[in-house]
Amino acid sequence: MRGILSFSSYVPYRRLARSAIAELLGGAPAKGTRSVASYDEDTTTMGVEAARLALDGTSPGQQPDELWFATATPAYLDKTNATAIHAALRLDSDRPAIDMGGAVRSGVGALRAALDSSRSVLVVSSDMRTGLPSGADESSGGDGAAAFLVGSESDGPVLATHLGGASATEEFTDRWRAPGDVRSKVWEERFGETAYLPLGEQAWNNALKASSITAEQVDRLVVTGTHGRAVRQLANRLGTPKETLVDDLSATVGNTGTAHPGLLLASALEGARPGQVIALVVLADGADVLLFRAGDALSSFTPARPVAAQVEAGGSVPYGKFLSWRGLLPVEPPRRPEPERVSSSAAARSEEWKFAFVGSRDRSSGAIHLPPARISMKGDAVDDMDPIPMADIPATVVTFTVDRLVYSQSPPVVFAVVDFDGGGRFACELTDVDAEELSIGDRVEMTFRRLNTADGIHNYFWKARPIRIPRS
Repeated sequence: MRGILSFSSYVPYRRLARSAIAELLGGAPAKGTRSVASYDEDTTTMGVEAARLALDGTSPGQQPDELWFATATPAYLDKTNATAIHAALRLDSDRPAIDMGGAVRSGVGALRAALDSSRSVLVVSSDMRTGLPSGADESSGGDGAAAFLVGSESDGPVLATHLGGASATEEFTDRWRAPGDVRSKVWEERFGETAYLPLGEQAWNNALKASSITAEQVDRLVVTGTHGRAVRQLANRLGTPKETLVDDLSATVGNTGTAHPGLLLASALEGARPGQVIALVVLADGADVLLFRAGDALSSFTPARPVAAQVEAGGSVPYGKFLSWRGLLPVEPPRRPEPERVSSSAAARSEEWKFAFVGSRDRSSGAIHLPPARISMKGDAVDDMDPIPMADIPATVVTFTVDRLVYSQSPPVVFAVVDFDGGGRFACELTDVDAEELSIGDRVEMTFRRLNTADGIHNYFWKARPIRIPRS
């Protein structure tokens, strides 16, 4: 019996009020907000955040056999993006890390393939959706990530058993984006609706038949896709009671594309009771339907950070800053030297420090060194250290400074000295923070971010951010 062993989601901190678009560009103001990845986030860093939270719900030391990463907006082409997530999670080198990218459907496709596999798989989906200023995709899109650990009973308690599913595929060009384009293009709306509705009904009926489930037995229904009109129409045709439909988060988060099926499935699982049937329906170049039954283990599972709590904890971002973060509004850079290309060889030599934030602890004195050191600051012991993972250790701000001159994509930069619980001091950059709200003594946690990009190489490392939602 295979199914979901653990799950989590990641919604970035920043929110763009849709009304701010009309305030600058005119037109009718739209309601609600959309989530916005910060200037130092991309689909890889968001995937790391979701994956870290998903592994919080597993036994200590438990590792998936494989890591699959799905996105339609990869940080790299040619190079595998999943390897950075693999390194940040400190997975053993014999665990494959593979990208499944390029299309919105790759998210639900990776989840389906993992459910059909015989190994434990950590499925991470992540996406950043945007469009040209004032366009529908800019307003209705969103950024986010989700992660699911999939396996069988031998891998741990199954929170939701996979009952079965079905797919329907057909070649038609409804939404497309050429490599390098910043926006997607769409065909006339009624064409997509005409194509999607019969495919959705075909996959739905086949999935129910294969699983011996009736529409009336579905307790929580998720219907999603990038064609909003087809999604709404299909949801009304499936024969399930209206109250079973799970909030699609369009008013608060927006549609996060490749990640959205996972984000909504996580939300549905968080509200489900043991025994309930959950249906996931995804329209993307066809239709995919997955059916689950919540198990008894779900009642004792506490999500590290529930979707609703993350949605509630968002902070605002001005529209102009959003445009500059997306590269749609070039702004004058600081008159300081731009960052140089990070050294690949140096990064490889210090992989555990750079990607997993692993320091060293003196075996005799217990002194913690960040970055890791060979010679202890206490007792002068040499090469007598143990590695100590620090990424999940909370810390306290000891002092900080606001730098308005240093090179940054989003000045000012806040630097802080933080003391970790249990020992260890580190000077680092803070993110997701408004400088005027920061105080000495504030509690912070580490987050995997992109420091800069030079010559096409992303320099990933760890920053600290305020703890707004304690991890369960």
